[in-house]
Amino acid sequence: MSKVELGRVETKVPARMDRLPWARWHWLIVIGLGTVWVLDGLEVTIVGNLTNALKDPDAGLGLSSADIGLAGAIYVTGSCLGALFFGQLTDRFGRKKLFIITLIVYIVGTVLTAFSMNPAWYFACRFLTGTGIGGEYAAINSAIDELIPAKYRGRIDITINGSYWLGAAGGALLTVPLTDPNVIDQGLGWRLAFGLGAMLGFAVLWVRRKVPESPRWLFIHGKEDQAERIVGDIEHTVEHEDKLRLEPVSDDEAIVIRQRRTIPFTTIAHTVVKLYPRRTILCLSLFAGQAFLYNAFFFTYADTLTTFFGVEQTGWYIAVFALSNFVGALVLGPLFDKVGRIPMISGTYIGSGVLLAVAGLLLADLNAFTLTAFGVATFFIASAGASSAYLTASEVFPLETRALCIAFFYSVGTAIGGIAGPLLFGRLIEAASEAGDVTGIAPGYFIGAALMTAAGVVAIFLGVKAEGQSLENIAKPLTAE
Repeated sequence: MSKVELGRVETKVPARMDRLPWARWHWLIVIGLGTVWVLDGLEVTIVGNLTNALKDPDAGLGLSSADIGLAGAIYVTGSCLGALFFGQLTDRFGRKKLFIITLIVYIVGTVLTAFSMNPAWYFACRFLTGTGIGGEYAAINSAIDELIPAKYRGRIDITINGSYWLGAAGGALLTVPLTDPNVIDQGLGWRLAFGLGAMLGFAVLWVRRKVPESPRWLFIHGKEDQAERIVGDIEHTVEHEDKLRLEPVSDDEAIVIRQRRTIPFTTIAHTVVKLYPRRTILCLSLFAGQAFLYNAFFFTYADTLTTFFGVEQTGWYIAVFALSNFVGALVLGPLFDKVGRIPMISGTYIGSGVLLAVAGLLLADLNAFTLTAFGVATFFIASAGASSAYLTASEVFPLETRALCIAFFYSVGTAIGGIAGPLLFGRLIEAASEAGDVTGIAPGYFIGAALMTAAGVVAIFLGVKAEGQSLENIAKPLTAE
């Protein structure tokens, strides 16, 4: 036996997990793990809606529009680095340890943000908060896909990722009273907004205590007894709650695994670059397109409404926009399992790209209401497409590399679109504001539209038909015989 191997084990754990019917137990996974996107949506929307409060030199921090864009870029940079750092730890030490640690990092970061006394402190806290959120993406996406049955994986993953917009809607509505000087002192209101995000984080932390480690991760890392015990408990819970009897899994559905404690980084790099180059190109395209589209448009949407259309309370507009995103993921999500991954991914990317390009062409004739209407239509479609980027990265690579692959594609794609987007739009808004011409921000719309459309075309040729398949069939574990 190789020195790096712990032993060999035959297991039916993947087949047993995939044959489970949807049960109340699965809602624990959805609530306990899926709320990370609610937190991220809350964070981003709070910052967007607190633009005027943060710009106030007395009650706020005296930030400029460019500073707002810079803060957005710093937050995304933290997310990218956090995803890479915590992603490799997730593959090495397990899903559960890391989705607890990364949530604690988020809570600490957002609490410290509430106590910001100058721009430098604020920027540093946004970076720390971002590292927690980025780490969450890697740990949570891998755990969700490994715990949800294959039949439901697409719709659940899409909907959970889309729950980002529940947080966005909540953040938008939350900031309405907290930015109203008739309701609360403005120097206190924006600080409370960040504090309430931390309170939600503590509630999520309490729920996560009951979410188990991924049995798939356990049996690969030499802990097959613990994996069998967890799956047995899940099966017992499902049978008891739903009053049914699960059929046994046949012997031909078992797989043989060469167990290891760690997987060398060189093996992971070889997997991404050499073993699955087409999937690598696909994931990079999907992440770059959706990151630029969302971060460029949404990070500065409130600033656009305020600067060009005289909107004082942007929360109502953003709440409507955000809810349309969640409804889009909820409505279109099941089609990723029924119609298929390739037609749905390509269709949502190309469709939203075309709509955003049309909005850019018509900017001169739009007002706050019609711009929001275009945003609602575009991102109703784009929401499911953006969520499918995370779904794709999570299911098309081997289990041993899953978290780090998610982190890698999220970081690289977001660095391309998510950091450049807010910086570009911040500058475009300032330049357009000085000229008094809203069409000055149109180039950002066109770049986002082009990247989304191009990613949709890539999906047509390089997409993977993963609907209804076991993760082990889509990408054979590196340790499997």
